[in-house]
Amino acid sequence: MSQIDPKIDALIPTWMNVPEIAEQWGLVVTKVRRLVDDGTLLAVRRGENNALMVPAAFIGERGTVKGITGLITLLRDSGFTDEEMLEWLFTDDPSLPGTPAQALNENRGTEVKRRAQAMAL
Repeated sequence: MSQIDPKIDALIPTWMNVPEIAEQWGLVVTKVRRLVDDGTLLAVRRGENNALMVPAAFIGERGTVKGITGLITLLRDSGFTDEEMLEWLFTDDPSLPGTPAQALNENRGTEVKRRAQAMAL
């Protein structure tokens, strides 16, 4: 995990660190770190402490937002870097409308996945 580019960092309104996610989900911190390590969660290093952070838009009340894990896998398999994924997920798309991350949170993941698959071709 690398330090996030400030331009991409500015696209993401809210972040959560690993301990916050663990507390919200009722898990130990090492379990959440394992989710990052195995690619279930997308995390980057940011801030002056270089803390491991996850966009809050990926975090549901009891687990990841529906569809985010499969979307991350699809984009990774298509050659996207973590920063490219974040930039795409948090850049406004008037045809959606909103951002792909917002659409996932509003249970419009099918259209987001369709767009990601089209980009992969």
